[in-house]
Formats: sequence, structure tokens, C-alpha cells
Amino acid sequence: MKKDTKVKITFLVILVGMVCMFTAVVTDHWAVLSPRVESVNITCEAAHFGLWRLCKKYIYIEEQETVGKGCGPISQPGDVNCSYFRHFNPGETSEIFEVKTQREYNISAAAIAVFSLAFMILGTICMLGSAMKGKDYLHKPAGMFYAFAGLCAFISVEVMRQSVNRMIESEETIWMEYYYSWSFACACTGFVLLLLSGIGLLLLSMPQMPRNPWETCMDAEPEQIE
Repeated sequence: MKKDTKVKITFLVILVGMVCMFTAVVTDHWAVLSPRVESVNITCEAAHFGLWRLCKKYIYIEEQETVGKGCGPISQPGDVNCSYFRHFNPGETSEIFEVKTQREYNISAAAIAVFSLAFMILGTICMLGSAMKGKDYLHKPAGMFYAFAGLCAFISVEVMRQSVNRMIESEETIWMEYYYSWSFACACTGFVLLLLSGIGLLLLSMPQMPRNPWETCMDAEPEQIE
């Protein structure tokens, strides 16, 4: 397979990773949290959140078999109230804890995700410059930028995971159960594709090594003896 074909395939994989990461950044289904249902004919409060906001959904419980389980599933009908993290108005102790925890972690995760998007843009600029002007040496910085984007995406995912763990493990929160949703899966897919494809593009941009040590010697021009 020719080198140009390998570069094109690698860039297509990078594009898929970019779409996945962008989808994860702009959506708010990274994790779904729910309290334990204690009785029927009541309204329970489930929630899902992303990098920028948390949405609470109020679900009416009618079935007896849901008692003792988590509130939900989140796809059930109910009133939804979404708030961006900078717009929270703390009230009870548990709400104060949730706001403080989410602000601490989500601001960090969102900032790192923005760095990931910036690296993706820089890498794409390099690839466009290479395609338009035929400058293959731009593949090297593009690969580095995409690899850095994948690394930032990984850090953002880990920060969000720590946020969920802290929420669940604390005694001050109402959330008892959780699971990671499709936005989180998009972020994980994005960081894997960006990191591995970025490294692959960087390796493809390196000079080709000789198959055996004698190729370099045989290709060298003979010295002139005076």
C-alpha cells in the first residue's frame, strides 16, 4: 500500500474521531444519575449531565416493582429542568454539594476539552495546507496536534469519571446509582481514534528507514580520489 493511501485512510479515521469528540463536547449525556425509589405514587428525580449543564428529570413512579431500584429509566416521560453550571442557585446542603462538586470538576473537564478541540483545529489546518500546497512535512505537526487532542480528550474523560465517582460515594448526595451514557462513549471513542491515528500519522511522516544497513552504503555516491 502506498504511503499517500495510508495517510488518507489515517485522516479518515481522524475525522471520525473528531466528529465523536465534538458530539461529546456539545451534548449532555455523559452520565445518568438516579436516587433509589422508596415507594410508589411519588415523583423521583433523575439527572443527566455533560460538560456544560446538568438536566434533572422528574419521573412519576406508579409500578410497584420499581421500589428499591433506581429512578428511571431516563427515557421515561417527565418534566425536565436544565441548568448551566454557572447558573446554579444553591439551596439545600445536598444541592450545595452537587453545585460545588460539578463546578470544580466540570470547569476543568470543559477547559481541557476545549484544548482538545483547539488541537484538532490546528491539526486540520496543517492537513489542509499539506493537501493544497503538497507540503508533506506538515503531516508531522498535524500528527502531533491530533495526538495531543486525543490526550486532552482522555484527561477530560478521566476528570468526568472522577466527578461521577465523587458524587456517588459522598454521603451528602441523593444520587445512589449511575451509568455512563452515549456522550461518554463518544468521548472515549474520540480519544482512542485521535490518539492512535495521530501517532500513526506522525510515524507515517517520518523518513523511511532502509530495509537493511547496506542500502544506505550502496546508494551513497563514490568518493572522488585525487
